[in-house]
Amino acid sequence: APLMALTAVAVRLDTPGPVVYAQERVGEHGRTFMVYKFRSMRTDAEVGTPIWARDQDERVTRVGRIIRLTRLDEIPQLWNVLRGDMSFVGPRPERPFFIEQLAEAIPFYRQRHAVKPGVTGWAQVKYRYGASIDDAREKLRYDLYYIKHMSIIFDLTIVFDTIKVILSQKGAQ
Repeated sequence: APLMALTAVAVRLDTPGPVVYAQERVGEHGRTFMVYKFRSMRTDAEVGTPIWARDQDERVTRVGRIIRLTRLDEIPQLWNVLRGDMSFVGPRPERPFFIEQLAEAIPFYRQRHAVKPGVTGWAQVKYRYGASIDDAREKLRYDLYYIKHMSIIFDLTIVFDTIKVILSQKGAQ
């Protein structure tokens, strides 16, 4: 709770706008839900067609860079876990706009919706941040592997790997 409060204050002091934002994502069995995150981008970051975040994205705020590197922006997703929309470990939920594109371009893409999405996942700890169809194709391989081999031991491995990724500050956009 103190870490969440400090993050909220930092976001509020850095730029005007809401501290937490909600964005529609696709979850288990293709059901949509609202995912919650600390806001790390300007409020005008996306007007019109959604775009993937990219390396050195100019839309990211000063505090946003820090909370993305440390993954503090993800903490509000624990509310999604408590609500039952997400699990702690699983394939990352994606936006409906991108799901349609990716499902057309990548065979079996919708298979990742066989399980609840996660705050962290095998693809997140083993592959870089994805910002293209080719990246999504590679991450899908990790997601399908996770779904096939789901277990408590595998989930614990992913949690420990997630901690290592956070401490090394690798992979954030």
